[in-house]
Amino acid sequence: MFDVDVPFFLPVWRRITVVAVAVLWGIFELSTGAIFWGFIFVGMGAIAGWRFATADWDAVAQEDKDL
Repeated sequence: MFDVDVPFFLPVWRRITVVAVAVLWGIFELSTGAIFWGFIFVGMGAIAGWRFATADWDAVAQEDKDL
């Protein structure tokens, strides 16, 4: 779907920010009655969180170090 195994996301705060912004935007959309967009953004946040949690960050750091 999208590649999260990139050196840009090595700092944990960037990963948390991406997930938080997507989920909070989805909650905002749900609160304003936009059910479709709310589910889209909450789903994107959930998928991003899952991808970030299952990524091999040691391998990404090693690859970045080798470049």
